Amino acid sequence: MSDEGPLLAYKNAEFMEGEDGRPLRILAEYLAPLHAFKREHVSDTIVFFGSARVASGTSMGTYYEAARELAFLITKWSQGLPSDAHRYVVCSGGGPGIMEAANRGAIEAGGKTVGLNIRLPFEQGANDYITDGLHFEFHYFFMRKFWFAYLSKALVIFPGGFGTLDEMFEILTLAQTDKLSKKIAVVLYGREYWEHVINFDPMAEWGAIAEQDKELIKWADSPDEAFAQLRDHLETNHIEPKTRQEQSAPGIAKTRG
Repeated sequence: MSDEGPLLAYKNAEFMEGEDGRPLRILAEYLAPLHAFKREHVSDTIVFFGSARVASGTSMGTYYEAARELAFLITKWSQGLPSDAHRYVVCSGGGPGIMEAANRGAIEAGGKTVGLNIRLPFEQGANDYITDGLHFEFHYFFMRKFWFAYLSKALVIFPGGFGTLDEMFEILTLAQTDKLSKKIAVVLYGREYWEHVINFDPMAEWGAIAEQDKELIKWADSPDEAFAQLRDHLETNHIEPKTRQEQSAPGIAKTRG
């Protein structure tokens, strides 16, 4: 208690950081990014997933360079679109590896880029290529996933581990069950890796998924191939300029329910 009486609740660190303050912390992880996206006129995103352990110059370094080049291509293309807002902004998990490569490529193309970093005890320090004002730190995985899905028009999934698979199947499930009010492209990059990790055919053969569910996924083995698929998807389904109202309130009415 101060000399002027009890602290205002939102200035009481003990309350805000305690169990009863959890709903407010969750709400803050929704409202703070929403405010920033409005301020920076970010209309929608292209999300890059992939391993934090991929580095330039290593045995998997070709994937780092591919993610960097693809992010560059997307950003350069998007800058020529007729919109007052920033369209198809490259977004990553904000950490090292593939995430760093994506943010780096977008910055090198002269665009904005988003980093949705998660606080972890290892591996996940934020990279240096995130646009000022679009770097977010999350405590709650589910709020971070919400922002991956809410503005995204497409995903590019590079080789990765448990986290990458978790993020990929989250979006595939939302698309399969019609919980997204938009068509979203999912591009798996690197057949050599992914065909050793995942085989969707037995799922369809056993009836665990429908045969057409496999069509939710596209494949690419070069930045040019991935870019062509992304551009075709975006031009077919999402290219129309946003209205000023939509630009000022990104994410609204982008998911069902």
